[in-house]
Amino acid sequence: MSAEQLTGVLERIIFSNDENHYTIAEFRAGDGAEKTTIVGTLPGVQCGETLHLEGQWTHHSQHGAQFKIAGFRSTLPSTVYGIRKYLGSGLVPGIGKVYANKIVDVFGTDTFRVLTEESARLRTVPGIGKKRVAGIKAAWDEQRAFRELYIFLQTYGVTNSQCVKLNKAYGAEAQKIVQTEPYRAAREIDGIGFKTADRIAINLGFANDAPPRLDAGLIYALETLQEEGHTAIREADLIAHAAEMLETTKDRLEARIAALIDSFALVRHWPAQEADPLPGSGFIQLPILNRAEEKIARVVQRLEAVPSGLPPIKIEAAITWAQEKASIEFAAKQAEGVRTALATKMSILTGGPGTGKTTILRALVDILRAKKVRVHLAAPTGRAAQRLAETTGGFASTIHRLLKFDPSKGHFTTNEDHPLATDFLVVDEASMLDTRLASALLQAVPSSAHLLLVGDTDQLPSVGAGNVLQDLIATQRIAVTRLDVIHRQKGQSGIVTTAHAINGGDPTLPPTVPELAALQAWSDLNFIPATDQQDCVNKVLTLCRETLPKLHPWIKPSQDIQVLAPMHRGTAGVANLNASLQEALNGGRQGIKFAAGEFRPGDKIIQLRNNYDKNLFNGDIGVVVSTDGINGTLTANFDKEEHTFERTEFGDLGLAYTISIHKSQGSEYPIVVIPLLKAHFMMLQRNLLYTAITRGKKKVYLVGEPAAYGMAVRNHEAKVRSTHLKQKIAALQ
Repeated sequence: MSAEQLTGVLERIIFSNDENHYTIAEFRAGDGAEKTTIVGTLPGVQCGETLHLEGQWTHHSQHGAQFKIAGFRSTLPSTVYGIRKYLGSGLVPGIGKVYANKIVDVFGTDTFRVLTEESARLRTVPGIGKKRVAGIKAAWDEQRAFRELYIFLQTYGVTNSQCVKLNKAYGAEAQKIVQTEPYRAAREIDGIGFKTADRIAINLGFANDAPPRLDAGLIYALETLQEEGHTAIREADLIAHAAEMLETTKDRLEARIAALIDSFALVRHWPAQEADPLPGSGFIQLPILNRAEEKIARVVQRLEAVPSGLPPIKIEAAITWAQEKASIEFAAKQAEGVRTALATKMSILTGGPGTGKTTILRALVDILRAKKVRVHLAAPTGRAAQRLAETTGGFASTIHRLLKFDPSKGHFTTNEDHPLATDFLVVDEASMLDTRLASALLQAVPSSAHLLLVGDTDQLPSVGAGNVLQDLIATQRIAVTRLDVIHRQKGQSGIVTTAHAINGGDPTLPPTVPELAALQAWSDLNFIPATDQQDCVNKVLTLCRETLPKLHPWIKPSQDIQVLAPMHRGTAGVANLNASLQEALNGGRQGIKFAAGEFRPGDKIIQLRNNYDKNLFNGDIGVVVSTDGINGTLTANFDKEEHTFERTEFGDLGLAYTISIHKSQGSEYPIVVIPLLKAHFMMLQRNLLYTAITRGKKKVYLVGEPAAYGMAVRNHEAKVRSTHLKQKIAALQ
């Protein structure tokens, strides 16, 4: 079907999404024509503009005929009517409808030229003084620069939100900077990546091997490898990776790496104990990750060197006392864990579910409290901190709250210069610690204090770069207690035994139930076969909406059931499952549109990025309380605190009926549902499946293809993260 053309004046904007610029507006195609409704993406337009539209007429069941926009171009209005409407739209601060009419009454169709070239003549308009003229001129120039920048960048596929960021960062200089220094934007503006800058630069005629391109490409290559979890890369591997990406030669990249090292934009470490290392054998790091690892290494050295500040404790007597208080006898490894934590300044406690980590922590906190020791408990996520507090009886906080991030200063206020007022710090879910967060946390530990890191090394590694817990264990300088015997419920928990079977490489399916109707309330883990992706989605929906509420009358589906998916895309991915579950569990309610759909009152949502102003962090789960379509806001409750979000913040939120398994780290949920299909093959790994199953507190239901379960269990070849922390610690003897 060929596109239709429509030309006319934008009369009124009914709705506009600031994130993706989706707009609903009234439009008049020609003098005397009736107003029509147009819908589509219209960034940077204002009432009164002449729009040349391409698209198709559609019919909406409620709103009638609408013109759906596929593409457009705009021109400034040329008629007195259009100019009045344009200036009176609030586009230029200082010009409302009253002053717009006064200005157009004086200058007519020459208004825009006067604003651009002879703004001093505005003084002839009644009521406009020198100060207002200056304000109008500045605002007009800024808006004109944005329009020109947008038109210029459209050619290069720059998104509307990126255009807004460039304009906000550089103002009237934006177009000049993009034309002369395109890679500067990639360095300085979050959201303007190398690919965007490179596309602009190449189209502007920058040479393929120009030093600014190669430098930006090398930094980008390191950043992409950082997103895969690496903190340091062998130089030869970095060069090979970047050469392919940039389509250039290795010798040119070698020269640019040397130049970047000389300018301190990169750091190189040669292999230890090699007098004449081979070219390419050094490790390359971004300075920020190099500093973070150096600080972790120095804290390990500092804690080793300074004597313990704990009061005298008769450790064996304390363990006996703790056993009597808990009315249980500790297993040998459990007693060892308590003993090691009390006797050693820095120690690690690791083990899977049901192996006794909680018993050790509870005993340890009881002993330390009895000795009037200042104990701090922390975890990377709010849910993990809450669980730690419940199991130990102490107060626990998230690491970000413990370290007191100051948004105005952009850093934690609790640090090496202003350490925690503590004698003993316990950090749970330590496998989630990435290099930068671990560095900030460890620096805040006083030299005389004890530090105990608790984690499960078989879980997924941290989302951020690094492999801190594994690296610290690998140094063999830190005391480690490994728990490997199941104690929970005498080994009868299906969740616990299945998790350990997965770790042992046993691909035997858990108890399988062929139909949803055959599920039993007493069983805590079941596998439900699905024939394909759509069958899997249908069964997940039925399970959440009908089967589980009937089977477990105590549950509230949207609160107590958490679907965990291996991938974001695809029929059984996070995005599609969220849309389907929203309709199934919270359908028929009016909400507010966002880039990927709609937020409705009652929706479960997730915070996707740290927001220090709101004290909300990546992975926090909340519920939408209300939405305000007129003002473009929504209010949500996170952990009994209400927060209001503007449209510009909607990109930091997502629906959370389904979340990725990676996002679930550190959390537990009453009921977990896991879609598992061969289509997820790219993500099917043993530690992913293990992490998903161990998120279930009471019940776990796997829905999918039996072969996919076997694929995940057999795939133990998780990508090894390349870091330099072990070498840094080894160098500090």
